[in-house]
Amino acid sequence: MDLLSGVSRAARVVRAEAGVVMAALRRARRGPGRERDLLVQSLKAAGAAILAWSISGWWLRDPVALMAPWVAVVLVQATVYRSVLKGLQQLAAIAAGTLVAAAAVAVTGDTLAAIAVALPVVMLLSNWPRFGDQGIYGPTTALFTLTSAPVSDVTVTHRLLQAALGAAIGIAVNALILPPVHLRDARENLRALAEEAAETLRAIGEGLVEERWDVGTAADWTRRSEDLRQRLDSLRAARQWSGESLRLNPGRRRRLRRGMTGVPSEEEDERWARIVAHLSALIRTLADIADENRAIEPPDARALCDHGRLLGRLADACRAHVTLLSGPAAPEAAAARSDLEEALSQVARLHTSLQENLVEGGGRGGTPSIAAFGALLVQAQNIWHEACLDDDGTAPTDHRP
Repeated sequence: MDLLSGVSRAARVVRAEAGVVMAALRRARRGPGRERDLLVQSLKAAGAAILAWSISGWWLRDPVALMAPWVAVVLVQATVYRSVLKGLQQLAAIAAGTLVAAAAVAVTGDTLAAIAVALPVVMLLSNWPRFGDQGIYGPTTALFTLTSAPVSDVTVTHRLLQAALGAAIGIAVNALILPPVHLRDARENLRALAEEAAETLRAIGEGLVEERWDVGTAADWTRRSEDLRQRLDSLRAARQWSGESLRLNPGRRRRLRRGMTGVPSEEEDERWARIVAHLSALIRTLADIADENRAIEPPDARALCDHGRLLGRLADACRAHVTLLSGPAAPEAAAARSDLEEALSQVARLHTSLQENLVEGGGRGGTPSIAAFGALLVQAQNIWHEACLDDDGTAPTDHRP
């Protein structure tokens, strides 16, 4: 039975993985996206290796032809700049490994002794920061040099020339055939961050309006805020990839002319980073209110309900911003701007009402709950301020907090 259950589990895992692969292939066939980019880069790497072997092994019939396709396939990197950088690092590491191995053979005259002498040296050299993550190619090249063929001046020279040939082919293929540009990743990550922030605001607003939240619900909101911070880290990483993918890229102008400039500015990243920070602070306050061990008196239920409506309208404003991230020329941009204006008008009205209630409560002597509610109101006002910002960084006068 154990064997049958194990086979059954293995079969389910295989079916699940096959389903994931098929779904990725369907997405790659449907249109541009991460899956298609991965497919293109994989085919380019395979093509670079085939080309390198055709030149070095089939045409030149070099005895150490393996080096060219080996280097070429590795150097079809995610960006042209990275291909060049990794190529230089790898060539330096390969040269170091080859020369140290040749010197060890010349000194010892024996393969085993040469391995014992060369490997400790090149392993230490592989940790040199100048090699980056390509340092491991020093020891592996040294082993290939010492074990694959008799070491001579000819084989050492051929190995270095083959490595240079492979690097040139790998870099050329990556730079000239559909050079990768990762601007889409920044746009997709920013849109995902904005959508998740809007959905989190909506979930909190509904929980407060319907008065169905407790410690467990607040913990779920806290997990959402952690997910938002992870999304923000992914966005920042995508921005770095976007900038790097334009460096040394011969297809840069062509790609930009094709509309790749539809990526929101980095100011939008900062806007949503601030919204995430304010939203996280709001969630922490709600978690403190829900925690009975904190002994924080919760605000009036009606006040929290009204605050939930305010957050719901802020979610509408954020959702409109998500649509506007596609650009002012998008077909739905006009409707989204109208929705944004309407949502901000309702936010202003609800905020005024809540602020008046807060002032009245303070005028009557106040209670500990007023401090907590004031904190919630300030955090919502901070999100409102960010949602009001126009593309030029200013807030419309009629909607400014």
